[in-house]
Amino acid sequence: MSQVYAATERVLEASPERVYEALADYERTRPRLLPIQYSEYEVREGGKGAGTQVHWKLQATEKRVRDCLFTVSEPTPGQLVETDANSSMVITWTVTPAGEGRSKVVVETTWQGAGGIGGFFERTFAPKGINRIHGEVLDRLAAEVH
Repeated sequence: MSQVYAATERVLEASPERVYEALADYERTRPRLLPIQYSEYEVREGGKGAGTQVHWKLQATEKRVRDCLFTVSEPTPGQLVETDANSSMVITWTVTPAGEGRSKVVVETTWQGAGGIGGFFERTFAPKGINRIHGEVLDRLAAEVH
């Protein structure tokens, strides 16, 4: 097994505080940001920032659906870390200033992938799929906070 890593970033025309507030709002804002690959979205505990527990199913490919149960932490200011109880997946959202009234958002996703030839294909192709999905989330976030 080896670690799979994907990272997507955008610079948004909104303050870091506004962007972070939107990302940390799992109750109202987050559901509006999710593309069609997400289903069965449900906040099970909390709803804003650290301590939130949120469930969704992610259809990463035509045949691959992940049942995710994330717990959210805020280890440093401007950072949300979503840790999946059902797998090794961890999604880290980092918001930093990018000039006057602008923010840089980086979303990094890691998980322990398969070994062997299957693992090779997973490490090669899965990050592209995750980046495409997270790119759509970031595009929707940009529209939400602008």
